[in-house]
Amino acid sequence: MIITAEINEIRYVTKLARKLDRFRLSALSQALATNASFELEIDQQRVLSVSWWVSAKRTRSYPYARVYDTLASTGKKVTIIPIFKDEGADGDRDFLQWDTVSLMSLLGVFVIIGYYASAKRSSGYKNKITEQRFDTDYLRSRLKEVTEYPSDPLRWNLSQMEKVGQIGQKALSAYGAISRALKVQMHSAKSAQTRISELMKGRDVFMALSRRLAERAQGREIVTVQPKEKLSGTKAAITIQDKLGGKYFFTVDEATRLDSKVLLVEGKHTKENRLPSREDIKDGLLRMIVYTNLQNVLVDGKRMSVVPVLLLTTGPGFSSSDLSSDDTFGLVSEEAMANRFQVSVNNPCSQSLDP
Repeated sequence: MIITAEINEIRYVTKLARKLDRFRLSALSQALATNASFELEIDQQRVLSVSWWVSAKRTRSYPYARVYDTLASTGKKVTIIPIFKDEGADGDRDFLQWDTVSLMSLLGVFVIIGYYASAKRSSGYKNKITEQRFDTDYLRSRLKEVTEYPSDPLRWNLSQMEKVGQIGQKALSAYGAISRALKVQMHSAKSAQTRISELMKGRDVFMALSRRLAERAQGREIVTVQPKEKLSGTKAAITIQDKLGGKYFFTVDEATRLDSKVLLVEGKHTKENRLPSREDIKDGLLRMIVYTNLQNVLVDGKRMSVVPVLLLTTGPGFSSSDLSSDDTFGLVSEEAMANRFQVSVNNPCSQSLDP
């Protein structure tokens, strides 16, 4: 099933976002060390809602949940994403992709591309580092710039893309220093330099490279079955285009056609006898933000209306009678009603659902 759609603006009401702790700009290091999302007081008049990504890859450490918690803010929303993260030769290495930044623009979030400047050696692996920390002096200056920036997140984020090569070089130099100081072998600097060189060719080259990688990842996800997912339909590729020509490549966990409707299901599962964690659910809700704002949806070339569904599945021993007293489920249900999507618990989504 091949799905295409358009998206022009985001209208959405969050209910599950947590109350954010507030820090002064001088305490940025403490905020980053203790909070995934927080409010940052630049001065008495200006406050930012800030989240940060552990890795540039969206499947690690629930970055969408971190961003979700800032979306209820009426002020400027910022997310900090490392240009790339190298955990050492015995760990992973992930690079920033264009479509991650595009999605943040769509959500009205300013992106600050950062880099890690310090770390500790892992106790479990010879060539792996842990507890990586951003260059906070660099971040402070960028955060001040955001507060003074006169235009919208899209224009800011586009301007940041012109600087990815420079930031990539800073990251490369920082990892070289970390490697020497900790005597840890990192991933190939040569291959990283090749990637950085591509970034330095400009935004258009970066976009093209990222999209090729995203399309490949999308293709792999479609044919990969996750044992933990309790789904009854089929995965589907969905390509979304915004009004500026930006494209987003998603894989829908489950897509099912019902007459002139298509159910787009995001599944979240736990083996426990309770609902998935709030962070896992928030990760799914970010997909609901996108799916509830789709327009001109075509399924294999045929126009259809969309029914977004958040499917929560549990391990044995869970009773639906527990839902009436579950605060998380109550808030998710409110959010579903406010934004016109379905939330289902342990029920096959192939059953008829009212939009």
